[in-house]
Order: sequence, then C-alpha cells, then structure tokens
Amino acid sequence: MGNPVVHFEIIGTDPQRLRGFYGKLFDWQFDVAGDAAEAVSAPGNYGFVHPDGGGIPGGVGGGADYPRRTLFYVSVGDVEVALQQAEHLGGTRVSGPHPNPDGTLVVGFFTDPEGHLVGLAAAAV
Repeated sequence: MGNPVVHFEIIGTDPQRLRGFYGKLFDWQFDVAGDAAEAVSAPGNYGFVHPDGGGIPGGVGGGADYPRRTLFYVSVGDVEVALQQAEHLGGTRVSGPHPNPDGTLVVGFFTDPEGHLVGLAAAAV
C-alpha cells in the first residue's frame, strides 16, 4: 500500500452520546484532553481512541452544527497537493487544508467521483 490509512472518525451532533455508545459497544476508552481542528469537531467535543495492540487510532466528536459522517484519513506528504490531485482525477474538494489547534497536523477533505468523503492528513511543515 502506498499511502496508508492512519486515522478514522465518527462525527455527529451529540459526540458525548456517540462516545458512550461506541465505548460500551467496543470497549473503547476516549481521551478528550486534546482538540481536533475546528473543521472536524467543536472544541472540547473530540475524543481520541488509541489502540492497544492493533488497529489504527481514531476519534469520535462533532457538535450541534457538524454533519454526521464516518470517514478515514489517508497519510499524504502535502494536503494541498493531494487535494489538487483528487480534483484532477475527478474528485471534489470539500475543504482544507486546515491546521489542527497545536499546529502539528494539517487535514483536508474531498469526495471521490461517487461522493464518498475521504480525509487527508499530513504533518505540518
């Protein structure tokens, strides 16, 4: 695999309820100490999931004004370049690049030619 999937997300209008649901269903523990980019989740409403012994990290968040979605993020070298390439290949840029609050990560979103939402993630330079 060229660029790996590095993160998943479940975003909804009631992130606390979603974290309760997935926590009980899959025995996930959430770390809500850090924030995601505001384009991803309302401040204080994002819970990170860190895998123990397999799987990829993820998060559950959102807020009242956030669209419900599940998506995965693919690691890329440069979010802007990847968004432009997606557009060139028939995808549609949804938004981004967006830096996260601490400036260490940049994310962006596009839809593929059939409308599936995909996230991109790159280390900030």
